[in-house]
Amino acid sequence: MKRIAITLVILALPVAVAIAADAGAGKAVYNTKCKMCHGVDGAGAKMAPTPIAGMDAAMVKDVVTKGKGKMKPASSVTGDAVDNVAAYVASLKK
Repeated sequence: MKRIAITLVILALPVAVAIAADAGAGKAVYNTKCKMCHGVDGAGAKMAPTPIAGMDAAMVKDVVTKGKGKMKPASSVTGDAVDNVAAYVASLKK
């Protein structure tokens, strides 16, 4: 029983983080910091052809803060803005 409870808590953590983030505020950040490379809907664009729409919020946060491939860390996106943009990207349709 204890294992089940612990498992449920662990599984609920990403949901709690997503609920705490504000995808609406993340859209504003995305439009000013991400859209020019990743496209309006995250489907990819000339600078970043790989689609990011629907990407897991945890992965978005990791890439925004650490960078990946040709993308450098987005040092101007910090604090709650990272969580918010991650929630927005995760909400985009693939």
